[in-house]
Amino acid sequence: MALPVRFGVSTWLWTSPFSTASIHELFPKIASMGFDVVEIAVEDPALIDVKAVQEALVKYNLKANICGAFGPSRDLTHEDPAVHQNCFTYIAACLDICVALGTDFFGGPMYSAVGKARMIPPEQRKKEWDLAVQNLRIVCDMAAARGLSIALEPLNRFESDLVNTTEDVLRLVKDIQHPAAGIMLDGFHMSIEERDVEQAILAAGDKLIHLQVSENYRGTPGTGQTPWLAYRKGLEAINYTGTVTIESFTPANQELAGAVCFWHPMAESQDGFATEGLRFLKDWAK
Repeated sequence: MALPVRFGVSTWLWTSPFSTASIHELFPKIASMGFDVVEIAVEDPALIDVKAVQEALVKYNLKANICGAFGPSRDLTHEDPAVHQNCFTYIAACLDICVALGTDFFGGPMYSAVGKARMIPPEQRKKEWDLAVQNLRIVCDMAAARGLSIALEPLNRFESDLVNTTEDVLRLVKDIQHPAAGIMLDGFHMSIEERDVEQAILAAGDKLIHLQVSENYRGTPGTGQTPWLAYRKGLEAINYTGTVTIESFTPANQELAGAVCFWHPMAESQDGFATEGLRFLKDWAK
């Protein structure tokens, strides 16, 4: 029996930052490749004409997911409350985009800043954890007021020192104690941090809102060492019916490439990455 999932691809595979101009190049291409969903990575909400995106989604028969970008100026564990407020303002704009585009969650590692990976004393770690919990409750209230959930994404140890595994994110969700708090898993990070991806998916259970995939080296699905059968068995066991999205990056975008350590292309072409990856995933899900 086929997995009852939709397939998406992140705009980060081709461009950064996403803007209104990106629509005309990416949406017809993504639709023609056979994807159901375009995952829009929102780095700067001001660059996006939401009405134009709405019209393009209808024109090309695509659904949208929204994920966020969290750098040093959007750090809910920062000691300065002004940084928290900047993050809240950004998240509010992203949540409004979610509502306008008809998606029901906002995803990303919004608990801290990407790249914040340090050896710090347990007392400071607890202080930052408590700040994340406190501020994410506020984010959950913001989301719930709009009828949305948030999907919190663990990152590998080289990109975050706060939330690395499914066990970590489950503890975070438990501490937040809010029905709007859910989980988003990313196969690349899982390939580094999880001992058993099937068990990790089972542990996430009905809290799993979204799944991003690529290969263990962040390349085209089906070309690496990812245990795809384990993913399938885990998703089947929890009756996952969400989207499976290809997420990777292009080194042509220098700022983002540096943030995620992309020094060379992971495929001969980004279009080939998407089409070959989708072909593999459709066979995998049959």
